[in-house]
Amino acid sequence: MLSISANEFKENLSALSLLDIRTPRERADFDLGGLHIPLDDLLTRIHELNTTTTYTVICYNGTQSQIACRLMTAKGLQAQNVTGGLEAYLSLP
Repeated sequence: MLSISANEFKENLSALSLLDIRTPRERADFDLGGLHIPLDDLLTRIHELNTTTTYTVICYNGTQSQIACRLMTAKGLQAQNVTGGLEAYLSLP
Protein backbone atom coordinates (compact mmCIF):
# COMPACT_ATOMS: atom_id res chain seq x y z
CA MET A 1 0.00 0.00 0.00
CA LEU A 2 1.23 3.46 -0.85
CA SER A 3 1.57 6.02 1.91
CA ILE A 4 2.54 9.63 2.37
CA SER A 5 3.96 11.20 5.51
CA ALA A 6 2.06 13.91 7.35
CA ASN A 7 4.84 16.33 6.42
CA GLU A 8 4.62 15.47 2.69
CA PHE A 9 0.86 15.77 2.97
CA LYS A 10 1.13 19.24 4.52
CA GLU A 11 3.60 20.42 1.88
CA ASN A 12 1.51 19.16 -1.05
CA LEU A 13 -2.07 19.44 0.24
CA SER A 14 -3.23 21.86 -2.45
CA ALA A 15 -2.03 19.55 -5.24
CA LEU A 16 -3.48 16.31 -3.84
CA SER A 17 -6.84 14.68 -4.52
CA LEU A 18 -7.92 14.39 -0.91
CA LEU A 19 -10.47 11.84 0.25
CA ASP A 20 -11.56 12.38 3.85
CA ILE A 21 -13.16 9.22 5.25
CA ARG A 22 -13.86 10.53 8.76
CA THR A 23 -17.38 10.77 10.13
CA PRO A 24 -19.36 13.97 9.47
CA ARG A 25 -18.87 14.97 13.12
CA GLU A 26 -15.09 14.47 12.93
CA ARG A 27 -14.94 16.47 9.71
CA ALA A 28 -16.97 19.28 11.25
CA ASP A 29 -14.36 19.56 14.00
CA PHE A 30 -11.55 20.12 11.47
CA ASP A 31 -12.24 20.33 7.74
CA LEU A 32 -9.29 19.96 5.36
CA GLY A 33 -11.45 20.20 2.25
CA GLY A 34 -11.43 17.58 -0.46
CA LEU A 35 -14.01 14.91 -1.11
CA HIS A 36 -15.82 13.56 1.92
CA ILE A 37 -17.02 9.97 1.92
CA PRO A 38 -17.18 8.43 5.40
CA LEU A 39 -15.64 4.95 5.57
CA ASP A 40 -19.06 3.45 6.40
CA ASP A 41 -20.35 4.75 3.05
CA LEU A 42 -17.29 4.04 0.91
CA LEU A 43 -18.43 0.78 -0.70
CA THR A 44 -21.85 2.16 -1.65
CA ARG A 45 -20.34 5.38 -3.02
CA ILE A 46 -17.16 4.02 -4.59
CA HIS A 47 -18.62 4.64 -8.05
CA GLU A 48 -18.16 8.40 -7.36
CA LEU A 49 -14.38 7.98 -7.51
CA ASN A 50 -12.34 8.34 -10.68
CA THR A 51 -10.17 5.39 -11.71
CA THR A 52 -7.49 7.69 -13.17
CA THR A 53 -7.03 9.73 -9.98
CA THR A 54 -4.68 8.88 -7.13
CA TYR A 55 -6.57 9.68 -3.95
CA THR A 56 -4.80 10.69 -0.76
CA VAL A 57 -6.92 9.18 1.99
CA ILE A 58 -7.06 10.61 5.51
CA CYS A 59 -8.77 9.72 8.76
CA TYR A 60 -8.03 10.73 12.35
CA ASN A 61 -5.03 8.51 13.11
CA GLY A 62 -4.29 6.60 9.89
CA THR A 63 -5.91 3.28 10.78
CA GLN A 64 -9.29 3.68 9.07
CA SER A 65 -7.64 5.22 6.00
CA GLN A 66 -5.46 2.10 5.65
CA ILE A 67 -8.66 0.06 5.45
CA ALA A 68 -10.11 2.47 2.91
CA CYS A 69 -6.97 2.30 0.77
CA ARG A 70 -7.13 -1.49 0.73
CA LEU A 71 -10.80 -1.43 -0.29
CA MET A 72 -10.12 1.13 -3.00
CA THR A 73 -7.13 -0.77 -4.37
CA ALA A 74 -9.19 -3.98 -4.47
CA LYS A 75 -11.75 -2.10 -6.59
CA GLY A 76 -9.09 -0.92 -9.06
CA LEU A 77 -8.60 2.58 -7.66
CA GLN A 78 -5.33 4.29 -6.80
CA ALA A 79 -4.96 5.39 -3.18
CA GLN A 80 -2.29 6.46 -0.73
CA ASN A 81 -2.66 6.64 3.03
CA VAL A 82 -1.63 9.63 5.15
CA THR A 83 0.57 7.99 7.79
CA GLY A 84 -0.67 8.99 11.24
CA GLY A 85 -3.70 10.78 9.76
CA LEU A 86 -5.02 14.12 10.96
CA GLU A 87 -3.45 13.57 14.37
CA ALA A 88 0.05 13.53 12.82
CA TYR A 89 -0.78 16.48 10.56
CA LEU A 90 -1.96 18.60 13.48
CA SER A 91 1.18 17.80 15.48
CA LEU A 92 3.47 19.30 12.83
CA PRO A 93 5.06 22.69 13.52
